[in-house]
Amino acid sequence: MFIFIIYPGAFVDLFTTHLQLISPVQQLRIFCAGVWHNFVVGVAALAFLFLLPLFLLPFYYTGAGAVITEVIEGSAASGARGLFVGDLVTHLEDCPVRSVEDWHACIKDISHRPQTGYCIHTATLQQARSPSRVYKRLGGTLECCSNNSLTDICFSYSNNLESRLHACLPARKTIDSSHTCRTNMDCQKDFVPNLCVVPSLENQTRLIRVRHQPQMDMLFVGYPLHLQFAVSLTNFVPRYRFLHFDLPVVIETFCKYLVSLSGALAVINAVPCFALDGQWMLTSFLEATLSSLIVEKQNRELLGFFILLAGSVLLASNVALGLWMVTAR
Repeated sequence: MFIFIIYPGAFVDLFTTHLQLISPVQQLRIFCAGVWHNFVVGVAALAFLFLLPLFLLPFYYTGAGAVITEVIEGSAASGARGLFVGDLVTHLEDCPVRSVEDWHACIKDISHRPQTGYCIHTATLQQARSPSRVYKRLGGTLECCSNNSLTDICFSYSNNLESRLHACLPARKTIDSSHTCRTNMDCQKDFVPNLCVVPSLENQTRLIRVRHQPQMDMLFVGYPLHLQFAVSLTNFVPRYRFLHFDLPVVIETFCKYLVSLSGALAVINAVPCFALDGQWMLTSFLEATLSSLIVEKQNRELLGFFILLAGSVLLASNVALGLWMVTAR
């Protein structure tokens, strides 16, 4: 018996004389014990993984958002106005985030749909209108702010009289005091003369407002995928301050590895391959099922040999293909 780190494993050497004295069905039960153990451990770990929110309910709750567990240093999500470890993300623009799955789904949705607009009072737009400073970028989009500006963004809009106008506005002040929109009709509320302005950004670039408690909203400008992979998140929110949000992540990771390892061992050992459990399982199975159909033991052994040869070639091919895919990246 041995233990590699914390994963249990065993090597069993049975007496051949004792095995020959029992029936092929009993032999098959013995040879399948290792595969059955791996299968049970994998299923138990998978069930525990699905029931983890229930087990941790007295200490952690879910469904309120996604908790940030790591922010890559130097990424677009880091910095004084960025995201911090322990923040609870609740919205990406007007897309609610209640879980890590919602986080990925919202970013995917933002990537594939047009840039979200914001409702701004017409008086503010008239003051900031920049007809003489608009120029084209290399990608064909328009810019109306100074290249040195770190706080202002060029917004485009239509006032129903002119097709496309532009205004250079302070990004945070503009977004914090407005709600999202798609067209001017979305801004016609309470009889206030508002227009829907859309950030004029390069292709595939998005302006994304990230609401994360307890910090001020973060304004992200860039490719949505850069934001998606700049942080690590978890669904579990601690109920008490002394609890660390990394504990559920560790448990989840352990269960996933246990499912992967146990499932892989069960499959590999069940494959009819030379020197693995599958070889002895196949021999016992053929003896238990084909002894009446194929009377000659030599013929049964020959059939088993060809099956073992095919299984060994299949397993070796998969291992070689996996190594090639890893080294070819």
